[in-house]
Amino acid sequence: MATTAMPGRGRATGLARSLFGSPLNFAVTAGFALLLWATLPFVVRWAILDAAFLPAVPETCRAAGGACWSFIIAKHSQILFGIYPYDERWRPMIVCLLLLGLLIHSVRPQAWRPSLAIWWLGALAASWLLLAGGMFGLIEVTADKWGGLPVTLILTVVAIGFGFPTGVLLALARRSDLPVIRLLATLFIEVTRALPLLSILFIASIMLPLLVPEAFLPDKFMRALIALYLFASAYMAEVVRGGLQALPRGQDEAADALGLNYWQKQRLIILPQAVALVIPALTNTVIVMIKNTSLVLVVGLFDLISSGKAALADPEWRSPSVEVYLFITAIYFVLCFGFSRFADSLERRAKGPAT
Repeated sequence: MATTAMPGRGRATGLARSLFGSPLNFAVTAGFALLLWATLPFVVRWAILDAAFLPAVPETCRAAGGACWSFIIAKHSQILFGIYPYDERWRPMIVCLLLLGLLIHSVRPQAWRPSLAIWWLGALAASWLLLAGGMFGLIEVTADKWGGLPVTLILTVVAIGFGFPTGVLLALARRSDLPVIRLLATLFIEVTRALPLLSILFIASIMLPLLVPEAFLPDKFMRALIALYLFASAYMAEVVRGGLQALPRGQDEAADALGLNYWQKQRLIILPQAVALVIPALTNTVIVMIKNTSLVLVVGLFDLISSGKAALADPEWRSPSVEVYLFITAIYFVLCFGFSRFADSLERRAKGPAT
């Protein structure tokens, strides 16, 4: 009688083969095991056994021989919210919960409806109102005092959320049969991609105030927001254009044969297939943009990294910079890894069920 292998045993056999199946695999596995054996005890001792936790006071850190997590516990509010007024930090906390909650809600396929865009616009408007204040009994807080995680989240959401549809339009415009539209789209994309993001931020922060009357000049936060949005649009446009060019010409011809107009053809047939082809490239662009939000510190905005550096300036503590940057790294990792997992699920969904 024929027998079938158990799925668990098959997975274990495959794992063993990938780790020890060849001399090279065995050497890499043995080297990695030796590295763990040499470093893991030190890391565990530094991060846990000899670390300082509570009470979260400077004396606890001075007496400890390991990591100073007491500093993170005591200063987490400043790291997360920057120089925002202490008594009003419940407002950026609500903004973070609102945006993160809506991000988690948005990854569900059941939420992909036109109303989701309205929810996002409402969430961004509510976030701006909460942070700025000046109405409904909220104390006014100028944008130069915003900082930390809310700034990073707003910059990320706006740059990606508005940059993607703009990038799609730019990709279509660059392939347009109308010479003027094609030329303008190409000029914008190539000029933006030719400039480093730092130079664009410097133009928005330093040069723009010299060219625009102060009455019409947005604040520094808004200028950085627009710069990131335009930068993301140009890069996403080229990614989407790559997907459009990868589609066979027959898709266009079939859509024309069905009598669809240009926008129906793009919305129903061309764009869904093109975007599905470039999900990995789009994911890479989005993750880069999430990390690029940290560059706004060079123009004086208090993003997450700037807030961490400001917290380290307290002379009462022994400035545990490693612990602070590990904490910030963990936040960026969660954001980037979470979006990567979401992109993987989108890719599997686009491929359909395995046959």
